[in-house]
Amino acid sequence: MKLSEIKQILNTVEAVDFQLPNGKYVPKYFHVTEVGLITKNFIDCGGTVRKETVVNFQLWNANDFEHRLNPKKLIDIIELSEKVLGIEDFEIEVEYQDATIGKYDLEFNGKDFLLLNKQTACLAQEQCGIPSEKSKLNLTQLISDNSNSCTPGGGCC
Repeated sequence: MKLSEIKQILNTVEAVDFQLPNGKYVPKYFHVTEVGLITKNFIDCGGTVRKETVVNFQLWNANDFEHRLNPKKLIDIIELSEKVLGIEDFEIEVEYQDATIGKYDLEFNGKDFLLLNKQTACLAQEQCGIPSEKSKLNLTQLISDNSNSCTPGGGCC
């Protein structure tokens, strides 16, 4: 989800709720403690130099159980970060501490924001010897000449 998308959604919802991949929810008293711009410069295993930039939201829980972040306040936080940091319309990555700090992609299901597990991937599969996806065949496609095939009771086995 891009920054412009979350701002549009926040203008239409009454509450900000984040659901974890396991179906549980981030407690309603969470804080957005950081909105930042993260740029990753790296080289992949095939030798290609790459650059990724994301907007990072960090969610945090305190012991202030009555705290609620309303949509308007989150829009204000986002707009301040855009102004001060010069943040553009990048994809959003969410950090949240569970057993360890997790990084999640973000989607919206019409009611809640969904934190989606991020996955690693090889960006240079053709240079690393990773075979391309094999085509799937039906068993009937494997038998092209019935004269060389066994049949039940045919005595060929």
